[in-house]
Amino acid sequence: MSLRRLRGFVLRLVRRRALAVVVGAALALPAAYVEFSGRYGAWWIEGLALVAGATGLAIFWTGVTGAAPVWIELDQRPKTKD
Repeated sequence: MSLRRLRGFVLRLVRRRALAVVVGAALALPAAYVEFSGRYGAWWIEGLALVAGATGLAIFWTGVTGAAPVWIELDQRPKTKD
């Protein structure tokens, strides 16, 4: 899978907030178990758990708070004193 396709998939995922919360939790919870249980001592497993956990938390938080707008409409800009 190319990076462009992966990026597009993630962008479409975070627009669907309920699915983003579920996917984020599904990534973060097993990663937290691996990190805090101490059962897995291999360095690469802990590194993979950190990456999966951080990605899961980011997707989860975006699902909870919503994606930021890409632009600001002209009538919604903050007023400036000129």
